[in-house]
Amino acid sequence: MPSAETTRASVHEPELVRPTKEDEVAASGSELIGGPIGRRALPGTSWWTPVRIVALIAIGMFALGMVQKLPCYDGGWFFGASSQYTHACYSDIPHLYQGRGFADGLVPYFDKIPGDMDYLEYPVLTGVFMEVAAWLTPGSGSIQDQEQIYWMVNAGMLMVCAAVIAVCTARTHRRRPWDGLLVALAPAFALTATINWDLLAVALLAAAMLMWSRGRVLAFGVLIGLATAAKFYPFLVLGPLFLLCWRAGKWREFGTALLGAVGAWLAVNLPVMYFAPEGWAKFYSFSHDRGVDFGSVFLFISQWLKITITFQAANNWALIMMLLICVGLTALTLTAPRRPRFAQLAFLIVAAFILTNKVYSPQYVLWLVPLAALARPRWRDFLIWQACEVAYFLGIWMYLAYTTSGDAHKGLPTDGYQVAIAVHLLGTLYLCAVVVRDIFMPDRDMVRRAGDDDPSGGVLDGAEDVFVLGAAAHPPRHAAHFDGPQVEWGSQSAAAGDSSP
Repeated sequence: MPSAETTRASVHEPELVRPTKEDEVAASGSELIGGPIGRRALPGTSWWTPVRIVALIAIGMFALGMVQKLPCYDGGWFFGASSQYTHACYSDIPHLYQGRGFADGLVPYFDKIPGDMDYLEYPVLTGVFMEVAAWLTPGSGSIQDQEQIYWMVNAGMLMVCAAVIAVCTARTHRRRPWDGLLVALAPAFALTATINWDLLAVALLAAAMLMWSRGRVLAFGVLIGLATAAKFYPFLVLGPLFLLCWRAGKWREFGTALLGAVGAWLAVNLPVMYFAPEGWAKFYSFSHDRGVDFGSVFLFISQWLKITITFQAANNWALIMMLLICVGLTALTLTAPRRPRFAQLAFLIVAAFILTNKVYSPQYVLWLVPLAALARPRWRDFLIWQACEVAYFLGIWMYLAYTTSGDAHKGLPTDGYQVAIAVHLLGTLYLCAVVVRDIFMPDRDMVRRAGDDDPSGGVLDGAEDVFVLGAAAHPPRHAAHFDGPQVEWGSQSAAAGDSSP
């Protein structure tokens, strides 16, 4: 029996949303562990809270992803180009240990790297992450041993990032901690987590989303600045936030967030920018000058039509498409019958950047997983998208196996790889489409259908609109507006501290 203190404290906690009650796929999946919880159960009284369960599952799935890389760890990274592709266990991490001078003790951005690259082509905070891992890697033994240890050290550091992402996602929506399982159990997340260092930026952005949801505006801005210092894409979420703050009249909060982001980014970048300008600029020049690459819509068009698309043309078309999408998101935000949720627009802008980019590395799916869990927490749609991403994950490695296996032609030919790219593009577009539908039809949004307004919105949650266009601007202007959680705080379920899935 729960103690009197526990019962009294839980009365003030909101009733948690149970996905097994609102999602048929979650209900069916729960049969593996005994089925949906019964109405007479008294959850929330043990150490096994939803957030802890989500964190442990995320760590377990990450460990399974490490096991999947075992064939490469045992030699595939070193003794043959094609075997790391046929086993789908490729990782940049061991290759760049020597290829970017870490094995020789070179300092990123300051020391030139032998070869064509000259300097490390990653943003500063990611370079710091890579350098710290190099410090923790013993310099003795063969280069193969060192690369194995370097990958293992990075994997340990990235596992911490994965746990942070899962916990932050679970805590962003106070009443929906079980949505963190979408991140923890995402198959593409486990498969791609140790390909590169993207999880650092993803973790910082997930922490920023949590801070914004709790009204900690400056902390959000600082974390966005740090995330942008690790990867460019997190800065994009400030665009949707600007639109939402415009509609709600929250200019002071947006200004604080923007100043925090710019200040944090400058604090990380200015020292390197000043003392090693050429090395610092390498990431930006490389991003601008690189050609059309794997996974992109431009490569699909180039291979399908058998034409050459220069990097200048790809840059121009990518910019035009992103500008058009931004115009569309502006119209969507300001004319929607109800102000969109922050997570919905954050997902859409990052997805747009991925879809219009001139390269799509398989680990880029990590950018979207936590945002998708917040934007559209429905297992059916999430798993459809994940199936498409797993298909692309296998497709790119099989295609590389085909191109590196010589006359043996082991793997997937160009026509098959085009199908894999199309599957990835269509899967992402599908998830974007259902998110846009939720914005136009708020009654289809699972978060709002459960009685919330914008739990990731922080100061935007339940705020009045001050600038609206289109039909939503005419009376009754706030007829569908939400003024607070529709929860009976003194209900029996709230008093029981319900925390079951």
